[in-house]
Amino acid sequence: MENNMKQPIIASDKLSGKEKVGYATGDLACNLIFSTVGAFLMYFYTDVYGLAPMAVSMIFLVARIWDGLNDPIMGVIVDRTKSKHGKFRPYLLYGALPFTLIAILCFTVPDISPMGKFVYAFVTYIGLGMIYTLVNVPYGALTSAMTQDSTERANLSVVRMFFASVGTLIVTYGVPKLSTILGGENLAKGYQQAMIIYGIAGGLLLLFCFFTTKERYSVVNEDSEKAGFKDIIVLLKNNKPLVILSLIFILMFGIMSIVDAVGIYFFQYVLGREDLLPTYMILGKGAVLVGYAVTPLLLKKFDKKEIIFWFTVVTLSLPIGMMFLGKEHITLIMILRVIHGIAYSSTGIMWSLVPDTIEYGELKTGKRREGITYSIIGFFFKFGMALGGLVPGVVLSMTGYVANTSQTSQALYGIRSINGIIPVVLTVAMLVLIKMYPLTEEKCREVINELRSR
Repeated sequence: MENNMKQPIIASDKLSGKEKVGYATGDLACNLIFSTVGAFLMYFYTDVYGLAPMAVSMIFLVARIWDGLNDPIMGVIVDRTKSKHGKFRPYLLYGALPFTLIAILCFTVPDISPMGKFVYAFVTYIGLGMIYTLVNVPYGALTSAMTQDSTERANLSVVRMFFASVGTLIVTYGVPKLSTILGGENLAKGYQQAMIIYGIAGGLLLLFCFFTTKERYSVVNEDSEKAGFKDIIVLLKNNKPLVILSLIFILMFGIMSIVDAVGIYFFQYVLGREDLLPTYMILGKGAVLVGYAVTPLLLKKFDKKEIIFWFTVVTLSLPIGMMFLGKEHITLIMILRVIHGIAYSSTGIMWSLVPDTIEYGELKTGKRREGITYSIIGFFFKFGMALGGLVPGVVLSMTGYVANTSQTSQALYGIRSINGIIPVVLTVAMLVLIKMYPLTEEKCREVINELRSR
């Protein structure tokens, strides 16, 4: 990585530690609720609530299609917002209570007919996704209004992702224990009580985020009120960095979805040590937190694009290892997991590139579209997650995988492929796109100076 001389941050762009932490608690709030949904709602619906797996799949499919469509709708609404609290923060204030209530309702089992329960699950899950979008799109766009310094945004994003990872850890190990402690043999009561705790905590954290953050660069004028869906086409046509970053997010979240889903197959059928999977997961999550802690030190000396590129190169170590290593190399696989986790923390910096593309888009089009830009990114990363969820099932089916039996050599090759070859190919494509991404920190400063001179 090249060592770049950093320009000093102007006083108005320097964020206090309290404001960074305050902003980061917003993602902690979202993860306390939505990570619980992602990790446990499928099991809750089938084994506690009593829905058939096909019915659950139908609910999830419709919800994800609608979720992808309503991101741009929310982006337009955000860019037209004008209030005494700004453009983005009002959604944290007024979305906190609905987010809490709908999360609790999702984990509540009503005493009604089977068809009624299906409709209830459908409505509450769709509703949760909509409230999450209502809160999360403006929350993400808020970074562009807090500071215009590219490095300070990177530090803010790293702190945000650190808190998000802490939230995931709290959910992963807290929900099963709380549901058992609070509900005993009554899992329906246990899950509901656990979500009441997590939901209230999430709502309070969103309020804390609202009260500790400031919008310094939000633009509310007649042009903002004219924001519409045509701006999506204008941005994609004139904003090359945004297009490249959207493709990066497809690959990044596609890889993440694949890796998260298929590790269990590798440990169970290739290594024959499914008992070590929890250790493998803990090492990865803990290593990511270490990476987030180290990243701010690197940002003082190196361009964030270079950090992202080289950290992404290092992430190749784990899938390459899983292509060739076996049960006699378990210790090495665990070491590679730690290395991969530390390097994977570059995803935290990746989010700081989004507000940079907002300024670039403003320079090229004369319009500042924070909400729409974040909704475009949201659409593409959800598309990547959808593809990532599809790939493992297709590969396992094509290679003859049969659950709970000794796998054929072809099926084992399929398992190694989705743990190794496919992530490697997608990561190499991602590296090409990162190299093509044109907004270095020096370029970002030029864009900001040009906008200020206008």
